[in-house]
Amino acid sequence: MDFDFTPYFERYEEILRGLDKVFAQVKEKYPKEVKCATGCCDCCYALFDLHLIEALYLNHHFKQLTEKKRNRILIDADKADRKIYKIKRLAFKMQQKGASEEEIFAEIGKHKVKCPLLNEDKQCELYPYRPATCRVYGIPLNIYGKAHCCSLSGFKGGEKYPTVYMEKIYQSLFLLSQEIVQNLNTKYTALHTVLVPVSMALLTEYDANYLGIIKKKLDNKTEQNKVRPNAWVLGEDK
Repeated sequence: MDFDFTPYFERYEEILRGLDKVFAQVKEKYPKEVKCATGCCDCCYALFDLHLIEALYLNHHFKQLTEKKRNRILIDADKADRKIYKIKRLAFKMQQKGASEEEIFAEIGKHKVKCPLLNEDKQCELYPYRPATCRVYGIPLNIYGKAHCCSLSGFKGGEKYPTVYMEKIYQSLFLLSQEIVQNLNTKYTALHTVLVPVSMALLTEYDANYLGIIKKKLDNKTEQNKVRPNAWVLGEDK
């Protein structure tokens, strides 16, 4: 990348630290229910998309890996992206036929796609820089009003647990991505609304051409849209 996104990355890392703290608190309180451990990679087959700030951050650290690792990951990323495209086409066709949102999500949930960052030793090649979704997988989540939890966890339906409200996290990521777009002086003014899977974030070259930069301008206003990482666990949810 030809631009200094460091101030934005630092603010994104603040969000990640907040999520790590929340996860640690839930794990400490419910050690038997949180099954996450070294070697467990159930979350590495889940389908989810990244906001612009997440994609830029992951791509930046991906570029720091050795050429050998990058080449191996890019091959896997291409395979994953082809599978994800087919799944999204299926979802689109279901929507055209009048399927409900619940039916579409249920169908998508049946599909598993290996994250290209997962190596042969079942380890994430960019674990310290993994996305927000990866950091809370394994504890109770509320996604747009619906409860979700890892099927391998010990959390029981109908019980009350501390819950992470993902919509609030998404909003924080959206606002930070929006601020980047506003300050880049890009012709793609809706770039912050584009969500991409991990595979595409790795395959994409986030250069001036992709970002649609009209002229070099990056106003690092680090005080705007500050978020409080500890505000995401707002209560208990079933």
